[in-house]
Amino acid sequence: MKLIAFSEKGRRSIGIVREAGVIDVGRHRPGWTTIVDVLRAGGLRDLQSIAESPADLALADVELLKPIDRPDKILCVGVNYRDRPAEYRDGAEPPRYPSLFVRFPDSLVAHRAPLIRPRESNDFDYEGELAIVIGRAGRRIAEAQARDHIAGFTVANDGSVRDWIRHGKFNVTPGKNFEGSGSLGPWLVTADDVPDAPLRVRTTVNGELRQDATTDQMLFPIEHLIAYISSFCTLLPGDLILTGTPAGAGARFDPPRYLVPGDVVEVDVTHVGTLVNVVADE
Repeated sequence: MKLIAFSEKGRRSIGIVREAGVIDVGRHRPGWTTIVDVLRAGGLRDLQSIAESPADLALADVELLKPIDRPDKILCVGVNYRDRPAEYRDGAEPPRYPSLFVRFPDSLVAHRAPLIRPRESNDFDYEGELAIVIGRAGRRIAEAQARDHIAGFTVANDGSVRDWIRHGKFNVTPGKNFEGSGSLGPWLVTADDVPDAPLRVRTTVNGELRQDATTDQMLFPIEHLIAYISSFCTLLPGDLILTGTPAGAGARFDPPRYLVPGDVVEVDVTHVGTLVNVVADE
């Protein structure tokens, strides 16, 4: 299933996207107003029972919101593609463990919403990524069982304010959490509709291809990330894991090619979707 969160005439709801349009889940299950509500209630199977209902709305008539709005946790993985360490040119050995940081919900906007370049910096960058949405709670999850805990996938732009990432030697938090500096969407595709096979992650800026890799090039694959993260914290339904970005971010060009107002950033993940945002100044 392809699930969206949306606003229509000032009313917020969630929906199932079909070829004929959108099935408004709120009309069929009034108690569920967010996708996180569905996940916490273990309701994906129940949604299958209404997935063949007639469409209530046209997709063009709704405003897409972030598919996951207020997760308990947003965990992000840094330097997770094989060619990323070489971009740093520091001669370091390949990492033994994933590099992790967190984002706050307000740092992410929805599909088609503006990405905000903050007034504090012009070093504003893109990072296209596949995002995992957790569907079932778990602690110390074995890699062999990791896929059982995935509700689905969405697309992320893990936008970075580069100079603020470098304010501290080991602290990227400020540069990853300016409000509206990243994005998520356009929808959640449930795990049963995404093949357990390499997915292609591509980022373009104004139509120019900047990033292009497949998820089998990850240093730490999806199952390992879930096992590692759940070793120190309980993953909850609705939690997000951003799995890392391929080589080709703007900071890695010489000179750097940072985003400016009016730039159109598109992140496409096969079988999941295409996330589109235009850059605007705060």
